[in-house]
Amino acid sequence: MAYGQDRMTGLTFATRSEVIAQHGMACTSQPLASQVAIDILKKGGSAVDAAIAANAMLGLVEPTGNGIGGDLFAIVWDAKTQKLYGLNASGRSPKSLTLKYFKDKGIKHIPALGPLPVSVPGCVDGWFELHGKFGKLKMQENLQPAINYAKEGFPVSELIAYYWKRNADRLKEFEGFAEIYMPNGKAPAKGEIFKNPYLAKTLELIAKNGRDEFYKGSIAKAIDDYMKRNGGFLSYEDLVAHKSEWIEPVSSSYRGCDVWELPPNGQGIATLQILNILEQYDIKSMGFGSAEYMHLFIEAKKLAFEDRARYYADPDFVKIPYKQLISKEYAKERAKLVNLNKSARSYDAGVLQTGNTIYLTVADFEGNMVSLIQSNYRGMGSGMTPTGLGFILQDRGEMFSLTEGHPNVYEPGKRPFHTIIPGFITKDGKPYISFGVMGGGMQPQGHAQIVVNLIDFGMNLQEAGDAPRIQHEGSSEPTDERMTDGGTVYLESGFDYQQVRKLLERGHKVSYSLDGYGGYQAIMFDAKNGVYIGASESRKDGQAAGY
Repeated sequence: MAYGQDRMTGLTFATRSEVIAQHGMACTSQPLASQVAIDILKKGGSAVDAAIAANAMLGLVEPTGNGIGGDLFAIVWDAKTQKLYGLNASGRSPKSLTLKYFKDKGIKHIPALGPLPVSVPGCVDGWFELHGKFGKLKMQENLQPAINYAKEGFPVSELIAYYWKRNADRLKEFEGFAEIYMPNGKAPAKGEIFKNPYLAKTLELIAKNGRDEFYKGSIAKAIDDYMKRNGGFLSYEDLVAHKSEWIEPVSSSYRGCDVWELPPNGQGIATLQILNILEQYDIKSMGFGSAEYMHLFIEAKKLAFEDRARYYADPDFVKIPYKQLISKEYAKERAKLVNLNKSARSYDAGVLQTGNTIYLTVADFEGNMVSLIQSNYRGMGSGMTPTGLGFILQDRGEMFSLTEGHPNVYEPGKRPFHTIIPGFITKDGKPYISFGVMGGGMQPQGHAQIVVNLIDFGMNLQEAGDAPRIQHEGSSEPTDERMTDGGTVYLESGFDYQQVRKLLERGHKVSYSLDGYGGYQAIMFDAKNGVYIGASESRKDGQAAGY
């Protein structure tokens, strides 16, 4: 099925041209953050310096998706060593909270809000790990732009204002939230100037005294005091014990390219599982938006997500057979379960042999590239807003299962299953594309669709992100909820209704939604011309910028 070419650039879905520059590129979900990153690059900062500066800025200007109360993951291409590095900067559950507590209280699922889902924030330690390995400027220089904007204020952008109000309506009951995030008793509207002097002070302390100020100093003590006062379990001792982990990214080939993700406790390998199944079919001949392609994608996603629910967890607590899960042989066996003419109501996980979020990407003049994702989970997080610090603590602990024996069952000092995943593509061992798609369980679905759009359908970097997306919901979850009815397929506008009818005929339940399809940024290195190409999609307030 061909799709038309009806614009000056000849690209059906692209909302704008790609951004192209020689010296550096920054793509984030908020223009002020992109500009801060470019300023850092122009000062001689590395891609990592610029990524840290942009992330700190996003915690201020886009608190609806991230902040220093959350976790961080990154994939870094280092031009000097010509290899990829992975960082897992996710935090662990409180040592003093046990599974017995939930059982005794009759709690079946960890709540999304309040003190119970709060785990250690890993972001700040992640910054310092990245900076220690790849930074060139002082941390003070990287954090100063966010500090300045926090003091002086900034105009709130359109989509962020929308999500801010939605979050405020449900979080205003928690101590400290309204004082910071609802000046004059309401969430700031589009264009209103917002200041966060508390966050400015916190960032100044971190810049001056380092990561220990957050995990062992006055900030840690303030978090401890606040959580004790509000019936929480996260403690000073939990913060002191925290550390990030450098890990090896894992990959699978897809039609001549190598797609890289991070191993669990994140869900990145679900992308590779989906692509391994899709690679066995002639996707290009099916055409973008065809019922044949959409059906196959949905079934491949269902299969991968059943394994996601069964096997993905903290590798410090369970042995995860991820090499088998991303093997081509395993994908061939799983693909045999797909009926090309009928939607499956459920799949079992494979039997193996034993033995809301922000994404940003930056590239610099030396050829270093950073793929970084950071989140509080569920928008602004738990609602727990420690007194005088200017940020909200994450609610990532909601993702634990409370079923004994499940790999992702709640345990003290354990990292929960994580949805946030950075992506990277190499070609012939060289850097090609740094990319990501935000949005919970949409992320591996989005990653796979971006790869297919680029490689099978020949879209450029901007169009690959702007093209309408498919999201399937209803597969089993790592919290132990089971899919038995085939789930629901959500579609953005832009798909041909005749093809949608064919999906219905295959037994899919189809619905339409304006929200939940993620937000995409990407940088491609064009080796032939020696330039970077940047893209930031139209679903967010973002900007691709280069120089």
